[in-house]
Amino acid sequence: MSQHRYIKARFGWLITHTGKRLNICQLLTSPDPLLRTPRMELESKDPCHSEPSWGDHLSENESSNDHSPSILTESHPEEKQKNEEVLCDFCLAEKVQAVKSCLTCMVNYCQNHLRPHLENVKLKSHNLMDPLKDIDIQSCKIHKRHLSWFCHSDLICICEECLSDRHQNHQAVICAVARKEKECELLHHQEEYDWKLKSAENAIVKLEKNSESIVNSVSEVKLLVEEKFEELLQAVKANHAMVLTFLEEKERAAVNHANGIKIHLQSQQVTMEEWKKRLEKMATHTNDIIFLKEYCEFKKHQGDDTLPSVYIGLKDKLSGIRKVISESTEQLLQLLQSSYKEKLQGFANDEDAGIKTTVAAIVPSKHRLSAPEPQSRNDFLKYACLLTFDPVTAHCYLRLLDDNHKISNTTPWKHPYPDHPERFAHWRQVLSNQSLYMGRYYFEVEIFGAGIYIGMTNKSIDRKGSESNSCISGNNFSWCIKWNGKDFSAWHVDVETPLKSQEFSRIGVYLDYPRETLSFYGIATDSMTLLHTFECKFNEPLYPAFWLSKKENSIQIVRLREEAEQNPEASLPSTGELASSSLETHD
Repeated sequence: MSQHRYIKARFGWLITHTGKRLNICQLLTSPDPLLRTPRMELESKDPCHSEPSWGDHLSENESSNDHSPSILTESHPEEKQKNEEVLCDFCLAEKVQAVKSCLTCMVNYCQNHLRPHLENVKLKSHNLMDPLKDIDIQSCKIHKRHLSWFCHSDLICICEECLSDRHQNHQAVICAVARKEKECELLHHQEEYDWKLKSAENAIVKLEKNSESIVNSVSEVKLLVEEKFEELLQAVKANHAMVLTFLEEKERAAVNHANGIKIHLQSQQVTMEEWKKRLEKMATHTNDIIFLKEYCEFKKHQGDDTLPSVYIGLKDKLSGIRKVISESTEQLLQLLQSSYKEKLQGFANDEDAGIKTTVAAIVPSKHRLSAPEPQSRNDFLKYACLLTFDPVTAHCYLRLLDDNHKISNTTPWKHPYPDHPERFAHWRQVLSNQSLYMGRYYFEVEIFGAGIYIGMTNKSIDRKGSESNSCISGNNFSWCIKWNGKDFSAWHVDVETPLKSQEFSRIGVYLDYPRETLSFYGIATDSMTLLHTFECKFNEPLYPAFWLSKKENSIQIVRLREEAEQNPEASLPSTGELASSSLETHD
């Protein structure tokens, strides 16, 4: 039996101390005496420092043997400076500098362990090049060659053979050139995040001051109320309490409104700080491949950073209340029971005169009101957002899976979640981690089972109550649809609206915050079917909300970008790209 067959039959595959999987040609170079030939035993008592120098032997082989392995010399200067850090994968007793990397074996070799590649005819065709520190990620998995090109069409690093194979006629440049291009974009993104962070900080400061101003300004009006109602004595006590209650409710609503926006901005701020740190860390990478891969990953998962600008105009808003109170006080006593109540109710219904924080969105052009309405699924995918379930809000009977992208109702089995004021205690509900505000957003979910509710709600929804207004179908700031196993229905303020539609296992949700509409679609292979559209009144950031009312129900948030990567024909379109899929509407 030949040495190759003997080794394969006896040992099969081995794993080195670096975790690499070795084939037969790699076993021949092992320092294990059982795996070496008698000739190697005699010549390799010190396997890493044998004489004569194999550097000289390498030069002779390269010059004298026409069938020597393909020696690749392409190497970035920054990598050559780090060659001293690349170690031989076979030298177990001590750290020995590698002299070559084999892209066929995916192993780094020192001078001594490189010998079989220079002498064994079966190893002559292997691709050798200067040592690579991260050989696994710098080599083409298909052709086993060095990744030296970057394909702009597919946003991946490729080798020379890829250019004439799968990436033929694609726009490609050398990695070093691609890095320079992406570094310019990286600098632009860093500057953009600097500006956005500063804008977010300024907005948060304004909102904090706004909350204080709301309380202080309303307090001033309350003093005026006290003075005027003091003049009316006993006859006005009932109206006195009514006005105070009115102001306190508006104060609380205004502060909650401002705090909701503040929480949204703080969440956005944390996310942007994390992206900024990642960008800063990315900019320090000296390895082109790692840099380009991380940059492309950043581009794929970059979220939509919509920030509000805050305008405070309390004095103008509250002047209307002052006027109402002053004029009403002067009215005849017999009008007391109707005057204040009617005028204040009219003031509450006037949006321009209400006490609230005025914000204006700083959004990309695709989110503006002037942007055309999406007509196809690819149009909707332009607004795809990244969502995950918030484990802090999940009911104890709900189990989170798949990196918080899937949730299941495991009743009656509870999960040992820690107590938290934001966790739902009665209804089997969960919110998303992300809030949606001042823009357009689209996401899709897969549903399994009956009794599933999908919708939107405010952060202020009650988490501990058992009343219907604590679930997403029973209050005036939540909107949802339900699948009961046979039909869909729309729910708002405990009112059910039956919907005529076929069964869908995938649901698309589209929020157009500026236009104050929320739409639900049934998703099929080649079409979208409109199930229902709510015309809403949004006062603060919204949170995708889900209610799994029956055991064994489950909901999966679709990773739209990952799905597009796996199926290029359904990839996320670029801005302005027209789609061919049909859009159907069912009334």
